[in-house]
Amino acid sequence: MLKIMIAEAVIVTLYMTCWFAVAVRKGRNDLADIAWGGGFILVALSSLALHGAVTPRSALVSGLVVIWGTRLAVHIGLRNRGKPEDARYRKWREEWGEHVLLRSFLQIFLLQGCLLLVISIPVILVNLSPPEPLAWLDVLGLLVWLTGFLFEAVGDFQLVLFKRNPAHKGKIMTTGLWRYTRHPNYFGEVTLWWGIYLIALSVPHGWLTVVGPLTITILILKVSGIPMLEKKYEGNAEFQEYKRRTSAFWPLPPKR
Repeated sequence: MLKIMIAEAVIVTLYMTCWFAVAVRKGRNDLADIAWGGGFILVALSSLALHGAVTPRSALVSGLVVIWGTRLAVHIGLRNRGKPEDARYRKWREEWGEHVLLRSFLQIFLLQGCLLLVISIPVILVNLSPPEPLAWLDVLGLLVWLTGFLFEAVGDFQLVLFKRNPAHKGKIMTTGLWRYTRHPNYFGEVTLWWGIYLIALSVPHGWLTVVGPLTITILILKVSGIPMLEKKYEGNAEFQEYKRRTSAFWPLPPKR
């Protein structure tokens, strides 16, 4: 396992370095958001290749990662196409000044590479495990993953349709899944990774991989997900009313 993790660390570092080079050439660090989903696909497939064998469980988990990572990368790529660099990254570019190249590499691309590697630990362990018949935990994990994937994909799609309407410019999305949670896409992403963890519980020492789903949960709930996104709506009266009646994360009936 240790040798595979070192190999994966090298692979991910090279991968993110390539994306950094493209970002420098294009002048937009938000390419890291596209690289995020693709990085998980790379880890899943490369760990399968390094192990040299495919089992039903490893095929299941890697397939789920490929589906999720592909959808996410395509969604973000289409969302950013023809638009200027994301405001978050522009702000950091201005703040970092003459150190922008070094800090962009370390604090955006390399840091994301480290995080996606940690989050992928359940996938790596499953891919390295001996073949065993699928069990009830695999079914439960798949159902949880499907729930999360649908929340993320449907939530993103609903938001895209909402923003396409010129009449909605400057307004807050409060319908569809967004009526029950302010962040159905974030809820979905966290949920699907807990689904993969449930599948990992079927293999020896799988419980130790809890660091993966815990990391993505903390990131989204406390660090770069919900807090960073909602900060830009401070002082927005419409959003504050939406915030008052709508759950931040868990899908719940709206308050009156």
